[in-house]
Amino acid sequence: MKIEIVNTKWIATVASIWIQSSVGASYTFGIYSSILKSSQGYDQSTLDTVSVFKDIGANAGILSGLLYSAFTLQNNRRRLGVFAGPCVVLLAGAIQSFLGYFVMWASVVGLIRRLPVAVMCFFTWMAAHAQTFSNTTNVVSGVHNFGDYGGTIVGIMKGFLGLSGAILIQLYQTVCNGDPGTFLLLLALTPTLVSLLFMSLVRNYDTNTKDDKKYLNAFSAVSLIIAAYLTIIIILENISTLSSLTRIITFTVLLLLVASPLGIAVRAHREDSDRYAQALLEQRGSKQNPVISSEICKAEDSIEYHELPSEEGQAKAASDEERLSDEGNMNLLQALCSVNFWLLFIAMFCGLGSGLAMINNISQIGESLGYTATERNSLVSLLSIWNFLGRFGAGFVSDIFLHRGGWARPLFVAVTLAIMTIGHAIVAAGFSKNLYLGSVLVGVAYGSQWSLMPTITSEIFGVGHMGTIFNTIAIASPVGSYTFSVRVIGFIYDKVGNGENNTCFGSRCFMLSFMIMASVAFFGVLVALLLFFRTRRFYKSVVFRRLQNL
Repeated sequence: MKIEIVNTKWIATVASIWIQSSVGASYTFGIYSSILKSSQGYDQSTLDTVSVFKDIGANAGILSGLLYSAFTLQNNRRRLGVFAGPCVVLLAGAIQSFLGYFVMWASVVGLIRRLPVAVMCFFTWMAAHAQTFSNTTNVVSGVHNFGDYGGTIVGIMKGFLGLSGAILIQLYQTVCNGDPGTFLLLLALTPTLVSLLFMSLVRNYDTNTKDDKKYLNAFSAVSLIIAAYLTIIIILENISTLSSLTRIITFTVLLLLVASPLGIAVRAHREDSDRYAQALLEQRGSKQNPVISSEICKAEDSIEYHELPSEEGQAKAASDEERLSDEGNMNLLQALCSVNFWLLFIAMFCGLGSGLAMINNISQIGESLGYTATERNSLVSLLSIWNFLGRFGAGFVSDIFLHRGGWARPLFVAVTLAIMTIGHAIVAAGFSKNLYLGSVLVGVAYGSQWSLMPTITSEIFGVGHMGTIFNTIAIASPVGSYTFSVRVIGFIYDKVGNGENNTCFGSRCFMLSFMIMASVAFFGVLVALLLFFRTRRFYKSVVFRRLQNL
């Protein structure tokens, strides 16, 4: 029984959740950036350069996608034998994470001499790049194991990745006693050890049960509880100073919440085992009572299959499905030659790019609008929660609409881009407390797109090379962020800034920049709608029909 439960997709999902909860170190750059700047003698411009390499590493995961395809595709697995499977990709990520953060820690604390900027940029990129290996493995394996509920499982995996930044910050506040240098050492050790401990459990399974959605909803409920718990802690931290004992207690409760998906996996496996045993008993009983079995089969035929189309209709439907699903088995080069790839890439450039630019600059925006340091810190912390809600909610909601009415998922990309357009416009307006509302809209929309994009990729281009393709599309995020942060926000801010050290105060500092980004996001809405109309028939004729035949 113990061996059986380990070799199930439920335990694989729990292992993926635990790994995702630990690998979001790139979201904690704000914790250790100050000591990185002071210990290495960087100015702000140099620190921003290091940050850009961090963003590139965390979002450009083509290598992880290629490695995943090489070690998990059926033909390659037969050739490689035991040296194959998702665990190889996780191991590669763990090694990168340890090397990147360990070298950064060694340089910060003086264990090695101060690194040249280019070398520090390389190790910062390496540390953040490790995240793509874990993310690719857990997302693609999740879609493989729960293909009929791809949106939900991607939302769960992306959601826990979004929460991992807040979880690691709680670890920092509990263990490090305010020392960012020690935190860098923790970042070198924690994600690496968690990945090494659980990577062998992450596997691909070709099984589907009718209760998949029920237990996926249970995993989703746990993630929502953790998000709510973290929100409460963040609010309490801004209201009063928590004692060391209180932090230990709150962090222990957090760990128990993160561990709780194991109970869900055990229940799911028990039900699957009971269902299998019952099926065996019924099968034996039908052999002993052939007359009863025959009557049951006739009854089932009359109830379940009386609406099957004629043979001619079935042949035509199969022909249509085969023709329409040709696009669903593409490698990267084939995808690059398709219009749908570039429509999705442009939509993500408009959404992920402008959203990340807003997230990276929210503290400076708050400062220019007169927000206190406490308010700015609250905005940064709460953004991770809004990001999580978007990642989780978009996959969950789009799955419901797809299963019930065959709604093509790109429509939800258009909706989230419309929400982001409104969010950018609210930030540009500059009215009192506008950042609270604007950050909610942009944060939720930004997180939603990170959930929708991989799912759409798996449905349009297939699961086989999904990791490579969606990581290629993800390059739109750092490219867009650089374009909007440096070429739009930074350029305009320097033009209008006239205070000490070229600082700027008032709504004029960012108004034009966010009006431009609102316009770009609206253009993204039109591109996403075009993708929706191009894929609407595919979703109805292939994806929805397959779901109806479950």
